[in-house]
Amino acid sequence: MTDMNLLPHAEFMTPGPDRDRLNRLILDGRKIATTVLLAEYEACGEPLPQPGDRSVLVDSQEWPIAVLVTTDVQIEALNNVSFQHVLDEGEGQSSVAQWREEHEAFWNSISSDLGGIRIDDDTKVVLEHFTVER
Repeated sequence: MTDMNLLPHAEFMTPGPDRDRLNRLILDGRKIATTVLLAEYEACGEPLPQPGDRSVLVDSQEWPIAVLVTTDVQIEALNNVSFQHVLDEGEGQSSVAQWREEHEAFWNSISSDLGGIRIDDDTKVVLEHFTVER
């Protein structure tokens, strides 16, 4: 059994209804991927995820609910994100354009925390796939 206290946290969105919804999708097996701005890793000084990395998925109260294992990591320009990745994120978007619009709205809401980054076609994103450790 994994000691969840020793693993880094995996936090999706900010605490509240959005995080709870994404966590349900992960636990149901519908969400097996995520996208993070490369600038977020750089701003926080965090290393990029690597295949085999393990992290603890936390709920809105920061309680551990599952262990995630990274299976694949790619860095791409925003305009190169595929529809397959959108589907793997499992959030119900019906096109890359819809996915991008929703993600950009979130990223723009946190851009001041990242030094006012401007999101465009060339913005680098980290595409991560994962599984829930059983």
